[in-house]
Amino acid sequence: MKDYIEERVLQVARYIIESQETIRKTATVFGVSKSTIHKDMTERLPKINAQIAEEAKNVLDLNKAERHIRGGKATQMKYKTIEG
Repeated sequence: MKDYIEERVLQVARYIIESQETIRKTATVFGVSKSTIHKDMTERLPKINAQIAEEAKNVLDLNKAERHIRGGKATQMKYKTIEG
């Protein structure tokens, strides 16, 4: 793996752990696709640093578990705007 990819993977992992952000928001911040972020976190990071990979996985799992709640809130806000 090239050095710049390893560095990006570690930066992304630190960002996700510190900010508790979703894959989509992280991809926007780093200017790459969400597929790239997902591959970085699930395939590349465990090979580079297993401990950081586990921490990042915990954050991503939490975000995944809460995603239906965020979607519901977005829909609720949409219809409040339309009604108001």
